[in-house]
Amino acid sequence: MNISTRAKAFAIGTEADPRWAAVRARDPQADDSFVYSVRTTGVYCRPSCGARPARPENVAFHDTPADAERAGFRACRRCRPDEPSLAAQQAAIVTRLCRRLESDEQTPTLEQLADDAQWSPFHLHRVFKRITGLTPKAYAAAHRGRRVQDALARSGTVTEAIFEAGYNSGGRFYVDAPKVLGMTPTRWRAGGADTELRFAVGQCSLGAILVARSEVGICAILLGDDPDALTRELQDRFPQARLVGGDAIFEAWVARVVGFVEAPAIGLDLPLDIRGTAFQQRVWQALQAIPPGETASYAEIARRIGAPAATRAVAQACGANALAVAIPCHRVVRRDGGLSGYRWGVERKRALLVREAQR
Repeated sequence: MNISTRAKAFAIGTEADPRWAAVRARDPQADDSFVYSVRTTGVYCRPSCGARPARPENVAFHDTPADAERAGFRACRRCRPDEPSLAAQQAAIVTRLCRRLESDEQTPTLEQLADDAQWSPFHLHRVFKRITGLTPKAYAAAHRGRRVQDALARSGTVTEAIFEAGYNSGGRFYVDAPKVLGMTPTRWRAGGADTELRFAVGQCSLGAILVARSEVGICAILLGDDPDALTRELQDRFPQARLVGGDAIFEAWVARVVGFVEAPAIGLDLPLDIRGTAFQQRVWQALQAIPPGETASYAEIARRIGAPAATRAVAQACGANALAVAIPCHRVVRRDGGLSGYRWGVERKRALLVREAQR
């Protein structure tokens, strides 16, 4: 094989690699995924490097900077691929701020957080929401909600739980609690006693479907093969709640939910009662940002919420989702694009993805 033929073969191989598109686009989202080396210069770069584009026949890809250096290349002085990327630096700062929001007795103001990060309040607000899917205020509220649940479970009285959850008075607590619990604190401690949940079980193209609503909004969209099993699952969630069949208004809600399951692209314009830990809510917010017809890997979701090492925890949060399709955990796939576990069955996951791809 002569030099010209060999160069063409190298170029074809590079251009066929999906990483080449990221290099051509100088995509910063790919910076922590790989680096590329240039044979003619002897350096390696991150995908977003602003240097003049290399010819594809001179490019090789490496999973890590260490791999590129073992191959004999040195780090580019312009993009410094051997140092943390801007995205990684921002994720580290946001992670530190999340820990502060979780630990401080008094929720820090946006200005205090910005001073900690040495960013402007506007920049902090934008970066924090991009990475976690929540504003700092919403993140703090979600975490405090989890503390409310834990405190109510441990404390002897609601009054004790108020202070254990970090509230200085009962007023703010009683304003926040219904949003977090979907009911009053006293009812929640009693397993949903005296709480009325309207529900209905029907059929859709994916099998049996149960829809339930609390005073806040739709609190469950469950799929399965056995209607009785779905009802038992709802009862297990609220063992003392009063389950009531739907009235005419609720039946209209159910029809809209079923229509949404059949055609997710139409959207669901109904209030949702979303309950979960602060971490779960961050994951679920990120899932809701995935458009119909698109997918993301568990690792991608972990990076988007600023917790790149939490891939397993992201998968667990997907498994804890009780609002099928409304929180689209079916759009999360393995890194190689394969379908992994789905709370309501891999075949339903495949059917939903095929349906959305054909919209």
